[in-house]
Amino acid sequence: MVLKIIIDQSDQRLDSYLAGKLPQYSRSYLQKLISRNLVLLDGNPVKASWKTSIGETISLTLPDPEPMTIKAESIPLDIVFEDQWLLVVNKPQGMVVHPAAGHHSGTLVNALLDHCQDDLSDLNGVVRPGIVHRIDKDTSGLILVVKNNQVHTTLAERLRRHEIKRTYQALVHGNPGSDRGIIDAPIGRDPRNRKRMAIVADGKPAISHFAVKKRFAAGAWLEVRLETGRTHQIRVHMQYIGHPIIGDRLYAGGRKHYHLEGQALHASSLDFAHPVTGEQIRVECELPGHFRELLEKLR
Repeated sequence: MVLKIIIDQSDQRLDSYLAGKLPQYSRSYLQKLISRNLVLLDGNPVKASWKTSIGETISLTLPDPEPMTIKAESIPLDIVFEDQWLLVVNKPQGMVVHPAAGHHSGTLVNALLDHCQDDLSDLNGVVRPGIVHRIDKDTSGLILVVKNNQVHTTLAERLRRHEIKRTYQALVHGNPGSDRGIIDAPIGRDPRNRKRMAIVADGKPAISHFAVKKRFAAGAWLEVRLETGRTHQIRVHMQYIGHPIIGDRLYAGGRKHYHLEGQALHASSLDFAHPVTGEQIRVECELPGHFRELLEKLR
């Protein structure tokens, strides 16, 4: 399939422009298409960094879907909402969302392939069927999964427009100076450590809202709402204001981790308008055991 797009904005990186026009595809996927010369500008191959000009024509060739190579696995899922179009899963801490280097089985996607069979969107490729957003391996909680491409496209666009409300619970070191706050600081790859993200001047805009739910001598319980959804956003923002998340080996190194296997961060609720029925959906899940145990220790 070939898509034709007439450019209506100048001085934009080609990959960024396409990601904005085609939110159903990840930027990394579009960059791969560009590198394979499947994206032509006025008939000529270009680099992802090429700056656009109004009136140019993009021809984007979408390759045929690759044969599925990820195996379905019978892994129990905590499904808190499901209908014929989508489902919401409460992911346990320690489970990887989709297969990647070092994690070829036991992932959420392996479990979804067993539960949903062929009933998953494929817009994000064969490795991430149904996945419209992610949470880190050591973050627990709610993740939205979509069953067809039309729903995927709609929800990806709503995520881009910040119309899906995602709320997290976090236990952090120390006590913030105010009961409520907004952290507005751009996030990009840490130039000194490629495994980490950091606050960098040329990073992507990132905004987090927090409210203190409970204060303890050694830390605090925060509720955090994402306005944007950057990689490691809450973890980076909490470190940035001097209150990293307890148990976070990457961003709270050297701090007491209370024998946690990962960070005390839990995606506790999702609020969104159903993409088909229009019904307002609110999905919540309880705090996991490791989070409740740490709460007792802090008390």
